[in-house]
Order: sequence, then C-alpha cells, then structure tokens
Amino acid sequence: MKLLFELSGEHPDLPVAELECVGRVLSRGTQVAVAECPDPKAARRLALTHVVMEYLGECEPAGADFADLLRDLALTTTRPFAGRVKTVQGARMDISSLEAERMIGSLITGPVSLRNPVEEYRALISDNRCYFGRVILRIDRGAFEARNPMRRPFFHPGVMMPRLARALVNISLVAPGERLFDPFCGTGGILLEAREIGARILGSDFDPEIVAGYRRNLPGQDVMVADAAAVPVRDGVIDAVVTDLPYGQSVRIRAESMGHLYDGSLAEIRRILRPGRRAVVVTNRDIKSIAARHFTVLQRHEQRVHRSLTRQVLVLA
Repeated sequence: MKLLFELSGEHPDLPVAELECVGRVLSRGTQVAVAECPDPKAARRLALTHVVMEYLGECEPAGADFADLLRDLALTTTRPFAGRVKTVQGARMDISSLEAERMIGSLITGPVSLRNPVEEYRALISDNRCYFGRVILRIDRGAFEARNPMRRPFFHPGVMMPRLARALVNISLVAPGERLFDPFCGTGGILLEAREIGARILGSDFDPEIVAGYRRNLPGQDVMVADAAAVPVRDGVIDAVVTDLPYGQSVRIRAESMGHLYDGSLAEIRRILRPGRRAVVVTNRDIKSIAARHFTVLQRHEQRVHRSLTRQVLVLA
C-alpha cells in the first residue's frame, strides 16, 4: 500500500531513514515522504512521524491543480469527514488553507463534520508539491513522554530520550521477535524501546552499578556485566545492534583509550551480528574511519544536542 507520511521537523534525515523499517521510500520533501508499505499497521512503531495517510495523489501547489486532483479522484464516503491543510516551512499555495479545506469538503461526496469527523482527508503543502491523503493513524507521541528517563525507577544523567532511541531501533530494521543487543546498555533506554516494538532484547555494560539500575528499569530482561570488546555471545547470532558509545572522562572502561574501546567493541559487534544485518552506533566524535575497518558505512547522520554535544549516528552493515 502506498502511504503518505507527515514527518517531524526536528531532524532533516532521520525521520526518512526511519521509514525503511516499514517500507520502501519512493519520494520525499520537507517533512513529507511517500513510501510503499506492505503492512500499514507496522507504521505504529515510528517515532519521528506525526501522521500516516493512505496516499491519494499529488499535484502542483495551485488551487486549480488541487481541484483537478480532487475531481479525478472522485472520492465518496458515507462517514462524516473533515478536510485539513497544512503548509510546511514557508511553502505556499495560491489559495488559502481555508479555501483549500472548503474545496475538499465540496469535491468529496459525503457528509462533512468539522467537529466530530470519522475520517480526515489531509493536504500537505511542501516545497513545490501538494500531497493529498486519507489519515489512517496518528503516532501517539504522549506514549514516549510517559517513558521519559526521569520517570523510571533508576535514572542516570546523559541518557537518550525515548523518541530518538526508538528511531535508532527502527533504523536498525529489527523485526518483532528478532534479537537486538546493546553492548553499552546503560539504564536500558534503547532496549526499552526495542522491547516496545516486540524485539527480544539483550544488554551488557561494564559498570555493575549501572547494570543493577538497568535491572530495576527492565526487570526480568537479559543483561550482563561484560566488556564490550569481549562479550560472551556466540558468532553471528544477533539480528541487530543499537548502542550509544560511551564518552567523557567519567566513563568506566577497561580499554587503554576510547579509540581502543571503539575499535574493540566494533570488532565484537561485527563478530556477533548476523551477516547482512545492521548496527546503529552513536557517539560524540567522528569514528567513521574506525567503523570502516569492520563495516560498510551505509549512512551517517549528525544531531546537535546542545552547544557542546553533537551526536554522530552511523548505520553499519
């Protein structure tokens, strides 16, 4: 099924990269993408998408073209519906949003209900296109807020927020029932999001106190105290790895340096990962040359957290 996605604007690339877990991206614009998706319900796992729609068509961002599109579609519904129009980041249409919404109401055959619609038809004006679709689901962003790290039984500063953790899990392409491993699991934020989408999870960390905290946050889940450069896991049995590599002087490590730790841990990730599967690693420095010793670098993203911290996200296979 061809779907239309209204994307989060907090990062230029990660929302589109995340869509790979549910389908094949066909085209993209600013805060919008179109993808072919075999199972639309799988889109519920997305974190950096606001609205998922059945793709109905697109046209130039002009009132006459939009009217032609609606007439060609000849949509009919027996359920009360509303039309909504959103303009993204300064994109323009030659008619107002209110006029475009009235056009939707008049050119779709069916009962209009602006207060209690059962269906919503939505136009997105982005760059030089007008995308049109029927809403099939909205991502519950409140559920991510409910898993805020400060609400967990054990909290440690510097942890990743749930929506980014979920997006990285999705970029790893792990499927429900598959095994995802985090060799620097910390308090368990990444693995918590992996568990939410139905993956089997395994974590390890070198710090026993942190592992004890992880057990409080995710009771009954597999975790071990282990050196990330020598994990007690068999070769080629892990379906995906997602991890936030340690940094800073206060981090407990066994390696001679951070460089040695990164090299050793990436070698281990390569050993335990199934052939052809992905690892997604995050760090505060450019380790592309280290990663290239062990993997093919498929993607590289940057995310500015604050003035002194920019995350580097590498997707490896």
